[in-house]
Amino acid sequence: MRTMKLMLALCMLPTIAVAMLEPAVAAPKKSASPQLLQPWQGPYDGVPAWDKVDPKKFPAAFDAAMRATKAEYERILSNPQAITFDNTITATELAGKEFGRLFPIWGVHTSNLSNAAIRKIEAEYDPKISEFFGKLSLDSRYFQRVQYLYQKQDNLKLDAKQRRLLQQTYDNLVRNGALLNADQQKQVIAIESNLAKKFSEFSSKVLADEETYILIEQESDLAGLPGSYVAAIAAAAKAKGKKGWVIANTRSAVQPFLENSTNRAWRQKVWQAFTARGDNRDANDTGKVIAEILTLRQERAKLLGFATHANYRMANTMAKDPERAMDLMMKVWPAAVGRVKEEVADMQAIASVDGVTIEPWDYRFYAEKVRKAKYDLDANEIKPYFQLDNMVAAMFDAAGRLYDFKFSENTGSVPVFHPDIRTFEVTRGGKIVGLFYLDNFARSGKRSGAWMTTYRSQHRLGGENNIILASNNNNFVKGAGSEPTLISIDDASTLFHEFGHALHYLNYDITWPGLAGTPRDFVEYPSQVNENWLLTPYILNKYAKHYKSGEPIPAALVDKIEKSRSFNQGFATVEYLSSAIVDMKLHYREQPVTDPSAFEKATLAEIGMPKEMVMRHRLPQFNHLFSSDGYSAGYYSYLWSETMDADTWALFEEAGDVWNADIAEKFRKILLSTGDETDRIEAYREFRGRDPDVNALLKRRGFPLSPPTPGDAEAIMSKDKIAAQ
Repeated sequence: MRTMKLMLALCMLPTIAVAMLEPAVAAPKKSASPQLLQPWQGPYDGVPAWDKVDPKKFPAAFDAAMRATKAEYERILSNPQAITFDNTITATELAGKEFGRLFPIWGVHTSNLSNAAIRKIEAEYDPKISEFFGKLSLDSRYFQRVQYLYQKQDNLKLDAKQRRLLQQTYDNLVRNGALLNADQQKQVIAIESNLAKKFSEFSSKVLADEETYILIEQESDLAGLPGSYVAAIAAAAKAKGKKGWVIANTRSAVQPFLENSTNRAWRQKVWQAFTARGDNRDANDTGKVIAEILTLRQERAKLLGFATHANYRMANTMAKDPERAMDLMMKVWPAAVGRVKEEVADMQAIASVDGVTIEPWDYRFYAEKVRKAKYDLDANEIKPYFQLDNMVAAMFDAAGRLYDFKFSENTGSVPVFHPDIRTFEVTRGGKIVGLFYLDNFARSGKRSGAWMTTYRSQHRLGGENNIILASNNNNFVKGAGSEPTLISIDDASTLFHEFGHALHYLNYDITWPGLAGTPRDFVEYPSQVNENWLLTPYILNKYAKHYKSGEPIPAALVDKIEKSRSFNQGFATVEYLSSAIVDMKLHYREQPVTDPSAFEKATLAEIGMPKEMVMRHRLPQFNHLFSSDGYSAGYYSYLWSETMDADTWALFEEAGDVWNADIAEKFRKILLSTGDETDRIEAYREFRGRDPDVNALLKRRGFPLSPPTPGDAEAIMSKDKIAAQ
């Protein structure tokens, strides 16, 4: 089962359980790369030999891994001995080591080191691999073994974790077509393979648009931009052999420009380039492939017995049902829109003096002016105190105080896939628990956004040590030359957020690899909780130091930051929540959408999207939805998780000490270390003593609190409500 989890996390292929393949695959090729398939060597229970990877060997390695996996599962399924939990479930849990080593390396090449050659291999092999695992999952011999154990489980003397693993294995097989007839199963496999092809096509088109840039040639057009940012975009231009200043078409490069540029025409040009990725009616337009993905998803849902793709995707989540997710989103949406109207009114009062009516490319610029007017706080006044290296040290310190981790840099002692990568040995109580890779900077061939992954996760099955190999990947704009990299508070929050994912996995203490992954609407919870420690007085006073003088951030500035915590929360909430609502409405329907752009426009009008804003991720570039099934009908999960996050942070605040060791240990032991070996709803109740309160989230964002009603988030996790539906 570990093979499938790696495939989902790193290759972003459809969710299917591992079983057995028919028929055989092609004969071995002598050119398969041993570096890609053989056990990793070196320290930390072995590490990837990034310096020895030859990308041309990926096709042969994929073929060899499929042959090895086929043979391994054939041995399991042809075992003549009586069917037992150990020779079926345990055996498959330990299987797939070749893919377990191959997928992490492949995932880095598709996400961090992509190029035309990699994308060509991706287009060819994603469908092949999807078909391979599709046939494995639907092999009747595997399902018969699992079904036998499932029906006999009361007589098998299983412990609670084994029962949970058996239940989930059975449910996953059924949900993905094990009870269908042979013809229907062939249709499901064909759909999965076709989807893999479309996901690859979508990703390639968006990445191609993100590799474009905006070139500024006149120095006068840089008015208002901070010196450190100007130096960074000048360095970007030099790297591309251009005269002038280059703004990459990525969020980390675009957002500072929109916040600071006094040239409105250039703000509009940069904003339009960024929001039009995948929507330019050219070779990289994604409209057609999105429509094809939506059609295939709905066909699959119908075949598998679900009314819609949203019902199919949410069957194994905490929320369970699309209506429950919509309940929560629509509980927050009106308050967020109301706050945006207030924010726009504040901005318009200033913009009118300039003869400007607020448009989307003006929002961030005038929001900063309002921040200055209301709180005497300028974002550019803050940024010199947020040096990237200091913030990295800050997040390590916080992890030490909370979970007793120690991070010791050992860059240069293990292979890395790019010179910018830093590495850190992770210990607790003097024992090595992990190796942490940090890839912070944007570059050509690296997909946008930020993400965390593990190259190897922890489990105790089979007596393996499994020192965790975790990585964080960001897209910050690198400081020019020898200048340090300065980041915004938003970027620092992203840094802490992704590190929260890493801490989740570094805290794992589980037995079963098949219970390592958590429901999608739980995944963001630990990372969102970790963001809270960024702006605590301890972190700011110790690590927010001016990059030139080394002086700590003034207390008066910290006070201004604290007072402005709920500033612009209308914008932040609507920007995200509009994307989540459109996602759910897109997938919670029986008739697939054929014109995504028209649907996006109509849906935003229907829910009352403020005209001064756009979605955080427009459909044409929405990688969460269309580069895999990953977050499709699941972007709501950030809000679901943040409801738990806000309620969790409230517990620390109620204790009077946000570093409370007892609460941190309880959080670690019950929620972080357990993976999915215990039910996540029950685990949260054990930790908090009740279901999460949505008012903690509303209070944090400065929105009006709401009295309880049957649709409130307090009731969303209710057993009675789940049972009733």
